[in-house]
Amino acid sequence: MQNYLKILVFILLAVAYGCSNRSGKAENWTHFRGSGLDGKAATDNVPLEWNEETGIAWKTPVHGRGWSSPVVYGDQIWVTTASVDGKELYAVCIDFNTGDILHNIKVFSFDSAIRKHDINSFASPTPAIEDGFVYVHYGSMGTACINTANGKIEWTRTDLECNHVQGPGSSAFLYNDLLILHYEGVDVRFITGLDKQTGKTVWETHRPDEPYEKIPWIGTKAYVTPFIVSVNGRDLMISNGSATIHAYDPLSGEEVWSIVRGAESTVSMPFAENGVVYFETGFMVDENRNRFSELMAVNPDGTGDIAETNVLWSIRVAPMPLSTPVIHNGLIYSVDSGRMIRCYDASDGRELWSHRVRNQYNSSPVLAGGHIYFNSTRGETFVLKEGRELDIVAENQLDGEIWATPAVLRNSIIMRTDSHLYRIVN
Repeated sequence: MQNYLKILVFILLAVAYGCSNRSGKAENWTHFRGSGLDGKAATDNVPLEWNEETGIAWKTPVHGRGWSSPVVYGDQIWVTTASVDGKELYAVCIDFNTGDILHNIKVFSFDSAIRKHDINSFASPTPAIEDGFVYVHYGSMGTACINTANGKIEWTRTDLECNHVQGPGSSAFLYNDLLILHYEGVDVRFITGLDKQTGKTVWETHRPDEPYEKIPWIGTKAYVTPFIVSVNGRDLMISNGSATIHAYDPLSGEEVWSIVRGAESTVSMPFAENGVVYFETGFMVDENRNRFSELMAVNPDGTGDIAETNVLWSIRVAPMPLSTPVIHNGLIYSVDSGRMIRCYDASDGRELWSHRVRNQYNSSPVLAGGHIYFNSTRGETFVLKEGRELDIVAENQLDGEIWATPAVLRNSIIMRTDSHLYRIVN
């Protein structure tokens, strides 16, 4: 009887722990595109319709300019921003419940700013957050760890550099005790794992130079955020650059496999479902001078050069995709530079439907409660019902521009425009 009670207690504790873990993921939004870096929200009762007069719990001005997405842990929302001239970089903390600003921290300041593209900002990389700490990243301009309880800066790094040319874009992400950062400039291209407690370098892996030698100088940069996929019980970090896609051991940075595919200036990050990795290349030019990118499906179970053995399919798509597609139940939803929302069958790349939109959509779509949310640079949110047929549910409008991918959690949408942060509710 005693043994039976011990087993029963163990089972109950295990169930409670599992529920706690699931709840933690649903209750927080810790990275770019969510806690799983996959653009999927673990909440169902998500708002479908809103405007400036309805569905807004609060609206808080955010000074400066930044395209980083909001991250959420507990009652805190964090975003980064920068002065318009790029000489001052900030981290801003906002109360989830009230919209009040809790911290406004100047993290770095400079005498002069780096170069950037007109559509980029000096604060485009999204922070990573966990219990007690938020990690803010501004590319070559610096990285910092901030204590979320008191706003104290615990450590900084300003010595990790590449020439972004058009500004930073790759976001930070946490893996075990590491903070992983991606630097891909026109001069150097490397990924590094830092000890998240101290900021010290644990490993640093450089891309091979050879695949980039045939690419024009301006096209050798990339702005991709890596992610983790499990392959036969082993975690791999998938990271694509402007000419290559690689799988690395996330604990050591050791390369596991690679595919060389000549392209320029990759922005869209990889994604995965059911053991298959998908990624979009930067743009290429064919013999007829047509510009295009490719969407590719890859079996990630391999070693070495897997270009000839593990590519399952590839299709041409519009050049220079700036947002990352979301995949669910075998369907890929994307919005391209040609202002087309598309749905593909993930098994073979076949296009199932498409819909032209009026404006440019540069932030990444998010899937929540059976719907896909697309946000335009003119403040629109286009809501579609997921499925193999086009089903438009709503078109919503806010003041300003939307460049940041929203956070979706606790039956709320945390939406960032170029001037404000909103909490949208039913």
